Amino acid sequence: MSVRAQFDNSNEVGVFAKLTNSFALIGISGSQNFYSAFESKLGGKIPLCQTTIDGNRIVGRLTAGNRRGLLVPVNTSDQELQHIRNTLPDEIKVQRVEERLSALGNVICCNDHVALVHPDIERETEEIIADVLGVEVFRQTIAGNTLVGSFAAITNIGGLVHPQTSVEDQEELSSLLQIPLVAGTVNRGSAVIGGGLVVNDYFSVVGYDTTAPELHVIESIFELNSDAPDQDVLIENYY
Repeated sequence: MSVRAQFDNSNEVGVFAKLTNSFALIGISGSQNFYSAFESKLGGKIPLCQTTIDGNRIVGRLTAGNRRGLLVPVNTSDQELQHIRNTLPDEIKVQRVEERLSALGNVICCNDHVALVHPDIERETEEIIADVLGVEVFRQTIAGNTLVGSFAAITNIGGLVHPQTSVEDQEELSSLLQIPLVAGTVNRGSAVIGGGLVVNDYFSVVGYDTTAPELHVIESIFELNSDAPDQDVLIENYY
């Protein structure tokens, strides 16, 4: 299932939220409408954590995570880190990362098995990603763009990539990730996939400007039209 939403009149929902199969991180807003878009479908199924990162609401661009863990930049405050750890289940690792490319959501694109990362990410960061998130890590670009987290979104089921990604590159990435991929857009033609979309294996939130044809592509590649299994069973099966 997919829902359209805005964060304080912004369609860049992926800037202000991070969604995985085991939790959602949501920027603190003056309006509860954005939070309600998640709560209406996910409340009681996975924990929803409203927070800031280093005082900023752009939690989707500053963090990276999957069902096993969450990576936050080194300047995340102790209070923010404690709030996140108190809200998320104990089995989810939450770790600060000292990385000069500190907008982790822009430079890391991952599901529960694989992570694509900016080619210039620190070697130590690569090791932390592999350890905390439990994934294989590959240095990649998307249609020549190094900000892989901005120009792609992947789940364990499928992926959406920059509209100018060639067929050859799509096939290569699909083979690497072991999931089907399709090139597409969000928010009425935007190539910034990670900014306009958050998605897990059974639910997505897209920017309000996302058109019906764009939404059809999103729901098809991520198989969001089919009846979702019970979320507790879904998460349990991944462990």
